[in-house]
Amino acid sequence: MLPTTLVNSGSQGNGVLSPRDAARHTAGAKRYKYLRRLFHVRQMDFEFALWQMLYLFTSPQRVYRNFHYRKQTKDQWARDDPAFLVLLSIWLCVSTVGFGFVLDMGFFETIKLLLWVVFIDCVGVGLLIATLMWFISNKYLVKQQNRDYDVEWGYAFDVHLNAFYPLLVILHFIQLFFINYVIISDSVIGYFVGNTLWLIAIGYYIYVTFLGYSALPFLKNTAILLYPFALLIMLYLISLACGWNFTKMLCSFYKYRVK
Repeated sequence: MLPTTLVNSGSQGNGVLSPRDAARHTAGAKRYKYLRRLFHVRQMDFEFALWQMLYLFTSPQRVYRNFHYRKQTKDQWARDDPAFLVLLSIWLCVSTVGFGFVLDMGFFETIKLLLWVVFIDCVGVGLLIATLMWFISNKYLVKQQNRDYDVEWGYAFDVHLNAFYPLLVILHFIQLFFINYVIISDSVIGYFVGNTLWLIAIGYYIYVTFLGYSALPFLKNTAILLYPFALLIMLYLISLACGWNFTKMLCSFYKYRVK
């Protein structure tokens, strides 16, 4: 689960890891440790994961500062504790059930929607985005003088989870209280409120993603990750001018999925 790998670092005097230490620092070994802890609830620090979720809204820089501490103390940037992923999954399930209730779906329709959201929207899209960002960052953002470092896929997926959580809360929780009475109405205020929530949610995703990659000292030109803001604002203004209602479209898509 290491996001960075230092090829020539080690604890021996000649700069080479001993075979035992090298085995402990492989991506496979850390992945095994992460997955093993997933089945041991007592080994997971849920209090710390809740702290991270809170600060992803109020001060996401502090969350990535903690990633620096983990690199210094455990020689890895990515999380070694699946507690954040577990809590995110719970949030996703609860909010999706709430969506099913607001859209007046039956029990089996809600279960089908839940499976779609978890395995397609969250896991599937998350794997795709993490892989794409992993490729782009390693291909174009790593400094020439630091070619011994690379962004590993585990950290890219962590950054996606960090950015996805605020988006999930805004669109799948806060928005629920306004859907039936405000957002899906045919009034101007309806699509203004709904599209503004989409603007905030996706803007938060872009910003938290930028913070994640700018926190890595061996990357350059990470400011380009903020460029999608211009396209986002342009799309937001066009949607208001044309009367597009993104939330209404999402609700119709959800209903179509569960037919």
